[in-house]
Amino acid sequence: MRHRLLDENKSFYDEKQVPSFGYELLREVLLPDLLGKDTPQLLYWAGKNLARKYPLDSIELIPSFFLQAGWGNLILVKEKKDEFEFHLTGDLISNRLQKKETATFQLEAGFLAWQIQQLTGQLSESYEQQKKRALQVIFTVKSDKKDNTSTES
Repeated sequence: MRHRLLDENKSFYDEKQVPSFGYELLREVLLPDLLGKDTPQLLYWAGKNLARKYPLDSIELIPSFFLQAGWGNLILVKEKKDEFEFHLTGDLISNRLQKKETATFQLEAGFLAWQIQQLTGQLSESYEQQKKRALQVIFTVKSDKKDNTSTES
């Protein structure tokens, strides 16, 4: 079931701009304070949960969701039968990689894992690899052809 918040208010959200400081304040200060040492694991779960609420109809729609969410520029670089490689770039990504010693992109990783899982019908996990010199994050999403799932798992 598609989440109505985005659909009903799409034009409203398209017209608004949120200061990046406010976004980063929540993402990089408040959430880690609340979640503590479990921040990466909980953000991965939260990303999967968001993907359940905002299911996409195709892999091609994932980059536009990332842009709308303010998560950065996502590009599908490689696609194999059981593996997808995405690259994430953008100003906020670059800033986080340069300034934070332990930045995490597990929210995005979890979101990708669930989207690929529901699109392929195969259990999928996403792995994050930070490339600080290149100022990008690489996500490798691997699906298990032997482990078919329902979209409600």
